[in-house]
Amino acid sequence: MPQSQTQAQLSNPPLSLYIHIPWCVRKCPYCDFNSHALKGEIPFSRYIEALLKDLEADLPQVWGRQVHSIFIGGGTPSLFPAAAIAELISGVRARISVSPAAEITMEANPGTLEHDSFTAYLEAGINRFSLGAQSFSDRQLKTLGRIHASDEILQAVAGLKSAGAENFNLDLMFGLPGQTQSQALADLQAAIDCSPSHISHYQLTMEPNTLFAHKPPPGLPDNDQLADIQDSCAVLLQSAGFVQYEVSAWARTARQGDNRSQHNLNYWRFGDYLGVGAGAHAKITLAAEGRVVRMAKHRHPDAYLEDRDGTFICEQRQLENKDLVFEFFLNQLRLKAGVRKADFPARTGLPWQQVAGQVKQAMEEGLLTDQGEYLSTSNRGWQHLNTLQAIFL
Repeated sequence: MPQSQTQAQLSNPPLSLYIHIPWCVRKCPYCDFNSHALKGEIPFSRYIEALLKDLEADLPQVWGRQVHSIFIGGGTPSLFPAAAIAELISGVRARISVSPAAEITMEANPGTLEHDSFTAYLEAGINRFSLGAQSFSDRQLKTLGRIHASDEILQAVAGLKSAGAENFNLDLMFGLPGQTQSQALADLQAAIDCSPSHISHYQLTMEPNTLFAHKPPPGLPDNDQLADIQDSCAVLLQSAGFVQYEVSAWARTARQGDNRSQHNLNYWRFGDYLGVGAGAHAKITLAAEGRVVRMAKHRHPDAYLEDRDGTFICEQRQLENKDLVFEFFLNQLRLKAGVRKADFPARTGLPWQQVAGQVKQAMEEGLLTDQGEYLSTSNRGWQHLNTLQAIFL
């Protein structure tokens, strides 16, 4: 495609900021995130200084743009004291415009030894928490390598509510070793009883380069059992007032506000995001140049902290047309709202005709339906989501 055509169509989407804290107390056997078990003291001040320098190095690519959400993930960000988080957020605001209404999320693990008071985190600027519960079964928590027990989840939730933090997510897994449908429902009911504003309900998978991938735990449910668990859990969530807006994301309906994760929605809609911290990734649209780039930062905390050229980047590449097509559809097809057709040329710089043949194929196979402004994944498409996504690969 001529460069001029790309420039004429491409526009800057909303911008988010992801901040990665790489340390955790212990690496879980299912985890494929860039996390590193603690060995000695965390260099809080040095790492925050590096994060802010990292952000400064990326700023020329986003001059004049405003950040609409911030997500502090890990690892275990709640290993950082509230004073350090306050310093970090203050430093970010001093360097880039952050929307006054920005959703600012921090991941936290249950367990009194891992976090400051939630009141202190709220005062530091956090307005949404994501709590890694994973299960309310002590047996399953042990199997998953978690260092907390079910009673510590309840204590953490009580701490959140006592602090006035009503906007919080609970991460919950299903498809655990030996887990029956009734056990999965009991787990989910325990999560619902905590009254979170959001539940991330996702299947345990054997990710490459994890301990579970090398040695899977015995008794994993088969595909039929998983389907029964997922279907019955969906009914329970709906009956409890949660609305599914993405494959694994459920938001509690509210009269005021929007309980969906605004940060994750921006990912799924092919928005832009800066990524700072060890192993963080970024996707930035350079509309004036007619291109979209991805960046990755040094993965290991030591290499990240020892960065000598001041960019912290270990990889940078421009997305080719085929990459733009696949990445645009990859996550949007997971959204219940579907794919907004007008977003395709605006966020990829490519004409709709570029994907007309693939869309036609997906519709002929009964995987997509045309809703006018939107393309929606059909019931058959939900059941064969990998097949649908592969059409755009």
